[in-house]
Amino acid sequence: MMASVLFSLLALSSSVACTCWAASGPVVANYSSLGLNTVPHNLSSWTTILDLSYNSIHTLEVADFSYMSQLKVLNMSNNKLTHLDCNVFQFNEMLEHVDFTHNQLKNISGTFPKTLRHLDISFNDFKTAVICKGFGNLLQLEYLGISAAEIQKSDFEAITHVQLHYALIELQRLSYYDNGSIPLLNTKHLHIILPGQQSDPRWVLFDAVNTTKSLELSNITGWHVKDDLKKFMEDIAKHSTVSHLTLRRVNLIWPYLISAFQCIWHSSVEKLHIYDLYLSGIITKASFHYSNTSMKEIVIERASTEVFLFNQEDLYRFLAEMNTENITLNSANILFMVCPSKPSTFQNIVFEDNAITDDIFSDCKTLTQLRSLSLSKNKLENLERISSMTQNMPSLKHLDVSNNFLHYNREDCTWSQSIVSLNLESCELTNSVFLCLPKSLRTLNLKNNEIAHIPQGMTELEDLTQLNLASNRLADLPDCSFFKNLMVFSVQSNQISSPSLESLEHCRKVNEFDAGHNPFRCDCDIKHFTKIGKTSPGKFIGWPDTYVCEHPEDVKGILLKDVSIPVIYCNVYLLIAVIVLPTVFSAALVISLCRYFDGLWYLKMFCQWTRTKHRVSRTKNGYEEIQRDVAFHAFISYSEYDASWVKNTLLPNIEKNNSIRICQHERNFVAGKSIVENIINCIDNSYKSIFVLSPHFVQSEWCHYELYFAHHKLYTESTDNLVLILLEPIPQYIIPSKYYKLKALMSQRTYLEWPKETGKHGLFWANLRAAININLSNPEDQSSSSVPSVPDVSSSHSC
Repeated sequence: MMASVLFSLLALSSSVACTCWAASGPVVANYSSLGLNTVPHNLSSWTTILDLSYNSIHTLEVADFSYMSQLKVLNMSNNKLTHLDCNVFQFNEMLEHVDFTHNQLKNISGTFPKTLRHLDISFNDFKTAVICKGFGNLLQLEYLGISAAEIQKSDFEAITHVQLHYALIELQRLSYYDNGSIPLLNTKHLHIILPGQQSDPRWVLFDAVNTTKSLELSNITGWHVKDDLKKFMEDIAKHSTVSHLTLRRVNLIWPYLISAFQCIWHSSVEKLHIYDLYLSGIITKASFHYSNTSMKEIVIERASTEVFLFNQEDLYRFLAEMNTENITLNSANILFMVCPSKPSTFQNIVFEDNAITDDIFSDCKTLTQLRSLSLSKNKLENLERISSMTQNMPSLKHLDVSNNFLHYNREDCTWSQSIVSLNLESCELTNSVFLCLPKSLRTLNLKNNEIAHIPQGMTELEDLTQLNLASNRLADLPDCSFFKNLMVFSVQSNQISSPSLESLEHCRKVNEFDAGHNPFRCDCDIKHFTKIGKTSPGKFIGWPDTYVCEHPEDVKGILLKDVSIPVIYCNVYLLIAVIVLPTVFSAALVISLCRYFDGLWYLKMFCQWTRTKHRVSRTKNGYEEIQRDVAFHAFISYSEYDASWVKNTLLPNIEKNNSIRICQHERNFVAGKSIVENIINCIDNSYKSIFVLSPHFVQSEWCHYELYFAHHKLYTESTDNLVLILLEPIPQYIIPSKYYKLKALMSQRTYLEWPKETGKHGLFWANLRAAININLSNPEDQSSSSVPSVPDVSSSHSC
């Protein structure tokens, strides 16, 4: 009913006063449990659901609700109202649901709006039910709840024409009942809360079982009955037309319960539901006649007993021999269940939330008609024993053993070949469970276990159409090739970051696929998966809201459908074509241009110049000392065969502008001194020693002496004083073996190559000047160190 749906919203509201606005839908105002004495006047005129329950409101005024023209649901339960004037609702023409239960109402005046569908005024202090006479105009009323201490026929005659779906009559204070009153109610379902032990509810029960086919009775206890209790119950059952009987809060001793069951067993009742059953007294073996019954379904929820020391089999045998189709026994702390002594009519058995162990129905061969068995929330442990239990159940199709602590020891599993549905949710099972499954399965629930993958060697489940692997430890989609006819598949809430495309392709028949709430990695591997989600509406359950990126960090929390990954990032060939090939081509072009224009030579010379500058800058603090000790920037050593290049090319370019002074043997050797002495003096008085290398240089004895002395200064004074100029290439084989120092220098030292191209000469001179250029004192200040020019000593110096 719409009113019931609206009322359920109140239960979801918090106890803090608030008004919840919605663009479309109900406007809920929750003012429950605030200790209010009056109805607040600051409510929205658009309020549709108003909860004022659990306050201390004594009276209602017209002004309290007159401005709320949209009001549909009003909850005034658990307040302190003593009188209700229905005229307070005269402006609420849309009111449908009203709850005034658990107040102190003694009378009601006026009439409710005709739109009312749900009216509950039970659990109040009404003396009679005369108030019902004012409900004759409520033709849309579906639910009516009332309470009274006295019931008369005339009270219900005014509403006989109202077609009710549900009627609640609270009679806990009943003092007078006019026989034949309750059957005047026109209702599909009747719920009567019976009086306590001191009353005699005989006539109420007589009328109740003749009013409707669906009857609910609460407060079943040991009433004060003058006649024989057994005859009392038999008389009621004999006149009953009830087919669906619900009993709530039943407190009886074992013999009374057996008597009540026996009477109901032979009545018109087909469905018996008992909630909150409490047995007092000792349980003994009972004599019960199971034949001649219309009973098809028995449900017992929440059962307990006062005495624990009794023969358990007496109770279980009483239940096992019931020849009904359906039996439910939940939350009753039963430990096991005996096997029926003869072929049973049980088709559906539900024993949930008990303490049943693996021994249940062991070697039981009388449950041949059993189609559905639920043993959820028990103490089952061994999966193999569960499988062997079913092998004697040839009709079993649906088995539920969820929420047990099951394990599989890799022994043979012998399932019934008729099982098509198996629920193993929340059983802490691992991958090995796939080695112990019925081959005939069509629906398999393995939600919330410890499954990480499907092991090799499992039997293919060719008939399986529905598989639930949600809330496990899967890192990828299972291979659907094991389940060729799978149509509904759930792997939500696992550890799947990049679903395998190959596995998706094997799941071609799947038309409902749920992979939401996984930690997706939104990279190239997810692109195809996202495309399927976008192009297959309805196939991905929960799409797009439950498909959210977890990695990488920059897209965390974004829906998969909103993540854009450029095609170039995911296509290797395209990436090569767009990035790698142009890069390779550019590199090849640069290399070719460098080779064509001698770029490597220029780079080499530039590096040489840079290192020289850096080296000079590091020795800047020692310049003053150098200036005091040397007279020349460089001493030059060369072969006489290369003298023409030195005199006509090298010296003019180095010494121009007189900024650099070169010590040359023809100009600066001192007459009268030996050649060796002159060489040593020139090297010592020069900042650098320049050696012009060529094939002729290596053949000169004097050039080798000069190179030896310069090399000795290099190691003894730890100064970088050598500058090598390669005038012409020198093959290694023409260097005499005794000139090992020259070979070592050429292999270890960087030298300047004289370029043949004129355009490269400028960089060559720049590098050479940078290598020898320092600030020296003026020539006149170095008179003591200078050596007078000698016209020609070449005859005595054959280098």
